Amino acid sequence: MKVQSLNGAWQLTHIETGKHYAGQVPGCVHLDLEREKAIPDPFYRDHESDLFWIGESDWSYQRSFTVPADLLEQPQVRLRADGLDTLATVKINGQEVGKADNMFRVWEWDVKRLLKAGENTIEVYFDSPVRYATERQNEHFLWHTGIDQHKHRISGGNWLRKELCSFGWDWGPMMPSSGIWRSIQIVGYASRILHLLTRQEHHADGSATLFVKPAIEAEGEHTVEASLSLDGQEVVTAQLENGQETALRVEKPELWWPNGLGEQTLYDLAVTLKSGGEDQDRTTRQIGLRRLELIREKDDVGESFCFAANGVRFFAKGANWIPADSFDGRITRETLQDLLQSAADANMNCVRVWGGGKYESDDFYEICDQLGLCVWQDFMFACSAYPAHLKSFMDNVRIEAEENVRRLHHHASMVLWCGNNELEHLYGFIGDTPGTMSWHHYCALFDDLLAEVCAELCPDIAYWPSSEHSPIGDRMKPASGDARWGDAHLWSVWHGKQPFEWYRTALHRFCSEFGFQSFPEPKTIETFTNEEDRNLTSFVMEKHQRSPNGNELIFHYMLSWFQVPASFEQQVWLSQILQVLGIQYAVEHWRRNMPRCMGALYWQLNDCWPIASWASIDYFHRWKALHYAARRFFDPVMLSTVEDAEKGSFELFVSNDLREDFSGQINWMVTTPEGEQLREGVVPASAAAGTSNCVGTVELKDLLDQYGPRGLLVFARLDKGEGATSESLVLFERPKHMNFRDPELSLEAKIEGDEIVATVSAKRPALWAWLTHPDADFRWSDNFFHLAAGETRTLRAKLPPEGQVDPQKLSVSSLWQTYQA
Repeated sequence: MKVQSLNGAWQLTHIETGKHYAGQVPGCVHLDLEREKAIPDPFYRDHESDLFWIGESDWSYQRSFTVPADLLEQPQVRLRADGLDTLATVKINGQEVGKADNMFRVWEWDVKRLLKAGENTIEVYFDSPVRYATERQNEHFLWHTGIDQHKHRISGGNWLRKELCSFGWDWGPMMPSSGIWRSIQIVGYASRILHLLTRQEHHADGSATLFVKPAIEAEGEHTVEASLSLDGQEVVTAQLENGQETALRVEKPELWWPNGLGEQTLYDLAVTLKSGGEDQDRTTRQIGLRRLELIREKDDVGESFCFAANGVRFFAKGANWIPADSFDGRITRETLQDLLQSAADANMNCVRVWGGGKYESDDFYEICDQLGLCVWQDFMFACSAYPAHLKSFMDNVRIEAEENVRRLHHHASMVLWCGNNELEHLYGFIGDTPGTMSWHHYCALFDDLLAEVCAELCPDIAYWPSSEHSPIGDRMKPASGDARWGDAHLWSVWHGKQPFEWYRTALHRFCSEFGFQSFPEPKTIETFTNEEDRNLTSFVMEKHQRSPNGNELIFHYMLSWFQVPASFEQQVWLSQILQVLGIQYAVEHWRRNMPRCMGALYWQLNDCWPIASWASIDYFHRWKALHYAARRFFDPVMLSTVEDAEKGSFELFVSNDLREDFSGQINWMVTTPEGEQLREGVVPASAAAGTSNCVGTVELKDLLDQYGPRGLLVFARLDKGEGATSESLVLFERPKHMNFRDPELSLEAKIEGDEIVATVSAKRPALWAWLTHPDADFRWSDNFFHLAAGETRTLRAKLPPEGQVDPQKLSVSSLWQTYQA
């Protein structure tokens, strides 16, 4: 096989004006124009509005390339485009090769007759996605969420098989681009491996069988060999037949486990196509031998919704994933590695790839395999009606689904295929609103077509038709209204303005979406604002807030919990503390209620541009307070507390996600807000593997009668051995009404090898103490933590690779400081 890459330098042309720019492939128009300084930073202030013309325009990419004669001597010569975004017409040497209309597909055309040895030209012409969407909407209106929010949403994107959030979302900008977004190449061959299908069976004796089924395009006699190895040592080999399934049996497999449950062992599978004694093609895969299941069993509540790995049921802990950048060309493997490593570092074991973005790159899933992050994979449908009444649309989607299931199914991390995001749920709200797809066409797409593709190509991973989905009863009723079965998206907190305590009334089986917003830290805000913009109600700050009334909602909740912050910067930090409170209420409650609830995936892990959002990691990969908190409330062995101000007591719970039993002890201490210690105690704590239980109740009625709920707080710490702890703070009153005083924080910082080490002390209780540095971003061993009076804590962080940092510029703040001018 001979491959000639066409990646690299191209010429970009704006069709209307005829202007030419240097282009880069893979990439997109926006990035090329920014690189050429033809447009300003799209994310700065309100530049987004000035750049709408890009999505409204037609564009063309052109280049010349030299074809060697030996490539043309191959029996088959094809042009392969791994990603064209989206409405493309391809020409070689002025002759049309074909058209593309789906960003999520691979496009191939026979080009042997069009090429010549020596100099050739290629052009890829892109029609405006905005014009196409508008024209189709005018012809046949299709409803989508946000239809009444025209200032933040371009209508009609659901007519295109394109990243839907690029048309605007309640956390993303309106910047639909065009371009050759993945690799493009000329391929010459006589024989090749088209694709591989694999599946697994695990047996009662502990052995496992990997079934391999190749699809081969070959001329003449050929052989296909498969080899499975581990750490360079061959485990099993076999001869394969085209279109036939062959078993590779492993007698004593080293199993792959989700993060926190065991090792992520990956075997190397190599399949080689040979003809005439020579290798013609070779395909490799990393394979994790494991059994991942969705357990749905009738119980005394209704029906379970629980993932299991190798027979072990586990609580899914994680977050929802959106595209890591509004422009895919900026996303590297390092980008994905950093974000996904952050998820694993926060004790997550699951990420949900949301259906309004894109099927992620191979790098994404390879990293998830390596980190033990199970992937809930939506198909790319979200919050909209789709033209499922058109045969051409359904045929297009079938090919899209088949290609992506074939590409992704072998990954050890794949735990669930899901048909869409919130389409079923929306029927409960919009009913027969004009533009809604019929229930018949909905079922044809999500109950039939996608389910059939998954059953045929990936039978050992479950398919779920929608998220959220109610598998019993009236499917058109929002599943969040019935906690007995299915998965739920819970937005009574935030959109419904319910208090955080509402979460403790929610007893759903699996919570696949819930969230609360915060602002990114001041350094991030500085990247898209001028100084005069730094006010929550400024034009620019509201442009970088896409949830309706989002800034007002943050302030609504803030005033219910805290005193008014003293400055814009303190409002920003306090919003992050507020976000911690909300999500912590939810996750701790659901982990306490396992096995009834067996999953909590908050919205959302990451951002695609700098914005106020639900993310726990901002656009520049700075951890918000929530991400530090996630590391604590997703701890495999977690302490949580439930207070009862009326009874004057609090309960202590231990949630154990490990595969082994746990025993330890809880030390608790009652103090006043000024730091006077009033009482302390010890409670033995144990929890069997995979369980959560109440280990004790502490009565404080006499102290509450004496000091009142404003005058007490409790620090509780679960000692897990070898210095590991899990901590919980008990308050009987909201912090805004408590009599806190200056904690008189002290800080010492120094450099030790490749780390910065900070020692923080407090004379009085300090709630949500955090460290910041003006010149560097650190990921601390902990941050936004609580200190009791007289307590000292040492934190560590790796130094940035780019150079030295002055440790004396490090500063520490806490809740009390947010109230000070």
